[in-house]
Amino acid sequence: MLPLTAVLIVRDEADRVEAALRSVSFADAVVVLDSGSEDDTVERCLALGAQVLETDWPGYVAQKNRAIDAAGTDWVLCIDADEQISAELAAEIAEFRRGPAPEARGFRVPRLTTWQGAPIRHGCWWPDARVRLFDRRFGRWSGEDPHDRVVIDGPIEELTAPILHDPYRDLTEHLVTIARYAELSAGEALARGRRARRLDLLVRPFAHLAKALLLRSGWRDGPRGVAIAFLGAASVALKWALIALRAPR
Repeated sequence: MLPLTAVLIVRDEADRVEAALRSVSFADAVVVLDSGSEDDTVERCLALGAQVLETDWPGYVAQKNRAIDAAGTDWVLCIDADEQISAELAAEIAEFRRGPAPEARGFRVPRLTTWQGAPIRHGCWWPDARVRLFDRRFGRWSGEDPHDRVVIDGPIEELTAPILHDPYRDLTEHLVTIARYAELSAGEALARGRRARRLDLLVRPFAHLAKALLLRSGWRDGPRGVAIAFLGAASVALKWALIALRAPR
């Protein structure tokens, strides 16, 4: 089979990293980069046979590129500690690995997110397809923290089974993450010279709301879909408000 390394970046993920690691047990090796966990994340990863490298924290994009650089194979599978490879996706990956040398340099995978105990199948959270399986000779992590993405130099194909994503332990964690990501996004935007116009503050949050609820049918997920749409709009509003507040006068 085509050699494959699964890679993760973690910090203080002891309560859920084991499920993530077990879901990639089919890989030839697992590499974990830990950036200063104060719980027993490292010990749990080592117990499941992962290679653990302890590092500083240079940011999401830089850390994920460190992780793929540490892999011992050209093909890598990137997941987060709050994700699991579904059994159906594992079967698709196995079929790909058993086949002839691929023309694709990477594969885009849908991601099915659970929120408040139920999967979200509409709105901006589905299918949320991302490149996670790729040949590192032709792909690197790019983008702006915290919104990273894989850029591939070559053809990309689609896999159909999902990564399972359960990002928030509770509503409080979701709200804290919104604030943290808005801070990071605003800082990145200001560093690039972006400034907030009145239209950004007034239009962008409502545009997100319309996209999530109407264009992407988020209302079909019921109260969860409506809540997620409004939380997304709040995140957009907070980001652009911080840009406006912190821009040099």
